[in-house]
Amino acid sequence: MKTIAPRFRHLLLLLLAVTGALLAGAAPVSAHAALTGSDPKQGAVVEQAPTRVSLTFSEEVAMSDGSVRVLDPAGKRVDTGKTTDLGGTTYGVPLHSGLPDGTFTVAYQVVSADSHPVSGAFTFSIGAPSKTTAALPDQTAGGGVVGGLYGVARYLSYAGFILTVGGAAFVLACWPRGAGVRPVQRVVVGGWITLTGATLAMLLMRGSYTGSGAVGDIFDLTLVGQVLQTKSGAALVSRLLLLAAAALFIAVLFGAYEKRTDPKEKKDLTFGLAIGGAVVAAGLAATWAMAEHASTGIQAGLAMPVDVLHLLSVAAWLGGLTTLLVALYRAPSIEARAVRRFSRVAFCAVCTLAATGLYQSWRQVGSWSALTGTRYGQLLLLKIGLVAVMVGVAWISRKWTGRLSEGLAPEAAATTVIEERTRSEEAVTVPTGGASKGSSSGDAGADAGSDSGAGVDGTSADTGSGAGVDGKRSAQLARQRAALATARDKRMRDADPGRSGLRRSVLTEAGVAVVLLAVTTVLTSTEPGRTEEEAKAVTAAASQRSGPLSLKLPFDTGGQDGKGTLLLDMDPGRTGSNDMHVYVERPNGKAFDIPEVKVSFTLAAKKIGPLPVVPDHIATGHWSASGVQIPVAGDWKIAVTVRTSDIDQVTVNKNVKIG
Repeated sequence: MKTIAPRFRHLLLLLLAVTGALLAGAAPVSAHAALTGSDPKQGAVVEQAPTRVSLTFSEEVAMSDGSVRVLDPAGKRVDTGKTTDLGGTTYGVPLHSGLPDGTFTVAYQVVSADSHPVSGAFTFSIGAPSKTTAALPDQTAGGGVVGGLYGVARYLSYAGFILTVGGAAFVLACWPRGAGVRPVQRVVVGGWITLTGATLAMLLMRGSYTGSGAVGDIFDLTLVGQVLQTKSGAALVSRLLLLAAAALFIAVLFGAYEKRTDPKEKKDLTFGLAIGGAVVAAGLAATWAMAEHASTGIQAGLAMPVDVLHLLSVAAWLGGLTTLLVALYRAPSIEARAVRRFSRVAFCAVCTLAATGLYQSWRQVGSWSALTGTRYGQLLLLKIGLVAVMVGVAWISRKWTGRLSEGLAPEAAATTVIEERTRSEEAVTVPTGGASKGSSSGDAGADAGSDSGAGVDGTSADTGSGAGVDGKRSAQLARQRAALATARDKRMRDADPGRSGLRRSVLTEAGVAVVLLAVTTVLTSTEPGRTEEEAKAVTAAASQRSGPLSLKLPFDTGGQDGKGTLLLDMDPGRTGSNDMHVYVERPNGKAFDIPEVKVSFTLAAKKIGPLPVVPDHIATGHWSASGVQIPVAGDWKIAVTVRTSDIDQVTVNKNVKIG
């Protein structure tokens, strides 16, 4: 049994190393929103300087003034700095007039809807490409030292939540006597301190994490003020307020609750603590659900309560497991019925985890290709494997729990420990009747010397001299009694094969849980597989979008001079605003005027349209319209109505892909 402590230290070091490696791989954070389009397009060469630059993302993003910067070939900013929401997922920034020819750089840094920073850059040219001296930071958003520290704080916040909620639940639901056990108290209080400290650190680092990434900006109060106005900042502040309520809950749990002796009063207090604790725990879990993955994407209204339930189940299982491990190693005893209760609680928690995890996995992955072909899917498979290992070890723990129940009656553990401790105290009891009146000071010194030897082996010493039993001597003997009692308790615990086997299996579970928590932390900062595949699809579609349209449509109204050809041009021929020109020619190729030309656009697949456009007559045989809006990409039907007299007209149709 002497090798257990070194093995525990070695296992802990190994787990910390694995956790550190996983967290190191989490920075920089993967983007959760992707740039799917821009105007001007990346690498485009335009003849005239645009009045603004627009960017389209795969999902809504949080963008502030300065989030988009446009730099001229010399590296000077040419944008106004005022970003605007153009509708949907498109955002723009106006440009100054009189821009020179050359290559311009567009740099953006925004925050996706699930709180993670996104950054990037692209170029376009006016007139002709040129060399550019625009310097952009090498570090991506969410990376660097601040990104690494923020990742560690995220891990600690999850760990603190699990220990606080799971430890308190273990005491209330499984082991009420544990409220008076100091190691158990340290688990819950330590979890609360960890969660509070990590939340404060994240609140301070948030501005730098989503912005410059500079360590010096962590304590910039201006940035902190800006963070408080965001969804993530509100979630962190709400978490701190709920932690204040949690502190009151913990004080009552380890104070008034532990001291209650009347069964009715204790039952009432247990009910009150259970209701209040559940509300606080659910509120804490909601601060993650309302600000991260669950708050975006499909079925967000259902996903958020499911995520809260998922987090509470994790805390009940892993937090209770940690508390049980501490009780098995540090507490004088733990009743077999408490272990059996936790076994049932853990089983229910695992079943809930399986159900909620299955739903969340479908929601975030969506396809088999995303499960195996994206980083999120691969991490999810690793997490599932670790959970399976933990469930297997938990099955072994249940077997040891059964043996513990057979070898130790539910009420016997505490009684045995009390009896052993009483015998230990009796073995080192010091007579309190005082010293013999006839003792000399010399005898006292001799007796004190002999007492030193006697106290070590637990025998009572001859205290013939009152001077020999002073305050220092009493304190020394008290420490000896405590040490002997602790040693006997430890020997008794180690001699119980059921307890020893359960300790080993629970320790293994806890070790896997440390790595599982690290994988989960990385998973929450990784772009979901469904989002990644959708962004790739949108990007691929954007690269295949049609360019300027040029249609040639023959017509015949049936009347005199009713034959000819329509030439319809649209630029840029994509979603958004377009310029349209219509030319009418006779069969011999000469332009001629007709009384009326009308155009309409219909997208049957989306039940959009017809959208009418009446172009203005510009010159002989030439009609034009500006700002023709194409709302979405798709296979559009363009219908052109030509009237060559009061009664002669015809409509010609053409299906084209616009996007």
